[in-house]
Amino acid sequence: MAGYRVVMLEQLGIAAATSSRSSKLIHGGLRYLESGQFQLVYECLRERRWLLVNKPQLVRMVPFYIPVYRHSKRPACMVRLGLTLYALLSGIASRYSRFRSVPKSAWDHLSGLNREDLVAVYRYYDAQTDDAALTRNVVESAITRGAHLICPGSLVGAELTTNGMRVDYVADGQLNTLRCRALVNCSGPWVADTNTRCTPPAPLPPIDLVAGTHIQLPLSLGEKIFYVEAEDGRAVFVMPWQGKTLVGTTERSYRGIPAM
Repeated sequence: MAGYRVVMLEQLGIAAATSSRSSKLIHGGLRYLESGQFQLVYECLRERRWLLVNKPQLVRMVPFYIPVYRHSKRPACMVRLGLTLYALLSGIASRYSRFRSVPKSAWDHLSGLNREDLVAVYRYYDAQTDDAALTRNVVESAITRGAHLICPGSLVGAELTTNGMRVDYVADGQLNTLRCRALVNCSGPWVADTNTRCTPPAPLPPIDLVAGTHIQLPLSLGEKIFYVEAEDGRAVFVMPWQGKTLVGTTERSYRGIPAM
């Protein structure tokens, strides 16, 4: 749309890996406020606002519920403060920026919620999406506007020359070469490996791989999403997905081949 000619080189398929295995959410990252990452949360909320306007068929606001128990690591006053900051960063003009305390008389309507030692429940709004469909939509939009997709295609190597970038890749069993003014490395967990195939390699900050895990349960909790605290204090989403319930994500450091 900015007038550039673009070629996309995709190794496996559109949304074949991480882009179809997320928590299916477009959110600002409420838990990042706890570590003081206000700029990150603001940027994510700004992107959420853009997607809600430009991709309303794929991104929609849904209610999130945060239960606070007597034994919770984060007391009700702390959760309320976090939601207040979240509302301010998302823009108080938005009707979805408001949150409220759910009255005790309405707790019985929150099916699946354990009410033993429950002291408060807060409701706020964030966005949910079909991550794979959104990724495919972005690629299809690019192709409609003139981008060229090579899929499957594997990068062999790239070299910066006096005439721009020379990119060698394999597609359909053949070695091919294209030349471009700029090469964008957006290969996710393969970003460091892709960088080693470029001459000269770009300076990268230290990168740690993280493996995220979701559990899918054969039950339905309706349209609401619970944002709960695990026994070790980690924040976990319990959310509807295709008639079932998705729980996650839990994260751990990972060393190894990303495809595994």
